[in-house]
Amino acid sequence: MAPTSLDRIVALQKNPANIRNLCILAHVDHGKTTLADCLVASNGIISSRLAGKLRYLDSREDEQIRGITMKSSAISLHHRNGDQDYLLNLIDSPGHVDFSSEVSTAVRLCDGAIVVVDAVEGVCPQTQVVLRQAWLENIRPVLVINKIDRLILELKLSSQEAFIHLQKILEQVNAVTGSLFTSKVLEERAEKEKKKEDEKNEKEVETLTRDQVYDWSAGLEEADDSQLYFSPDQGNVVFASAIDGWGFSIQQFAHIYSQKMGIKAEVLLKTLWGDYYLNAKAKRIMKGAQAKGKKPLFVQLVLDNIWSLYDAVVTRRDKDKVEKVVSSLGVKLMSRDSRHSDPKVLLSAICSQWLPVSQAVLAMVCEKLPSPLDITEERVEKLMSVGARIFESLPEQTQELKRVRRPEITPALL
Repeated sequence: MAPTSLDRIVALQKNPANIRNLCILAHVDHGKTTLADCLVASNGIISSRLAGKLRYLDSREDEQIRGITMKSSAISLHHRNGDQDYLLNLIDSPGHVDFSSEVSTAVRLCDGAIVVVDAVEGVCPQTQVVLRQAWLENIRPVLVINKIDRLILELKLSSQEAFIHLQKILEQVNAVTGSLFTSKVLEERAEKEKKKEDEKNEKEVETLTRDQVYDWSAGLEEADDSQLYFSPDQGNVVFASAIDGWGFSIQQFAHIYSQKMGIKAEVLLKTLWGDYYLNAKAKRIMKGAQAKGKKPLFVQLVLDNIWSLYDAVVTRRDKDKVEKVVSSLGVKLMSRDSRHSDPKVLLSAICSQWLPVSQAVLAMVCEKLPSPLDITEERVEKLMSVGARIFESLPEQTQELKRVRRPEITPALL
């Protein structure tokens, strides 16, 4: 993709509905800057061959020497999703705990976040911290499970074992999110009960306090958590190996296999992630893969293909099999890539055309993260109330900004 002109960026700024302000959050060394390189390369700013090596957004000399991000860096990217053009204002933040103030600033500036988790290390202390920061600032996160190549080349897991491992990582992330949600619901309930206590006499207060001991979870059942958790079938999770240039969401494979197998994409979307398997004789997707000792659909249709590609290119270096794979995928390779002594160069050349990580991540960002127009009233008040100063004490003109943020009004003001 050719670099986007400045005039084009300026034009995109005039349509706030198609702007996404986002940051990349993760524990140190989970692959934030490598992923950012891939996203930058999608705009032709750097070569895709240098993604992960150049660390483009680590612009300081000490960052390049130490190999870690120390200061947040921002860049504007253009992405076309379907028939719509989007402007993505991306901030790459540090992962080291010593630079957590940079993360706080980045989160405060954004409406959404890409949370990156290492497929081997899983949820680490700083992962929990950034998830909490995103929650407290009321910004919407999406998840990228990165470094899946390590499951193949380092841990030597089979595709079935990798699937179980990825499920556990997803459960870990959702457990953190769930605990934050539970705390919020219980805090809100406690505030409501406190207001009731203020209105009642001492005798009723004592009775109410005794009831709370036995009814601590009231309110959790009624609270809506349908859009709270990360789940591949909701489109808010991407599986990736940024260093090898590939990444995918299950929506991509649902679309591919719906054409090949003649199964509706909606059905595949609901069954690709979970305890489902393909019954070849009945030509039906059925539940209970684990109980029946069958390969789950995600393993059979997705992971097995990636594992066999790594086996042919990196492990065995089987030229005949590589040629068959390249032919079946319709990938065009340069002769210097196919002759290169490092098999990872050939692998990256194939994967970056077959499943480009930038396409999967940016499409998810455009579809799942909110525009500046969708900012909640709670977040408006929080951003405008500094320190102990409450929102109602601000000048009337300032408070008016909260009411004129709707899509039909805001573009005219901007």
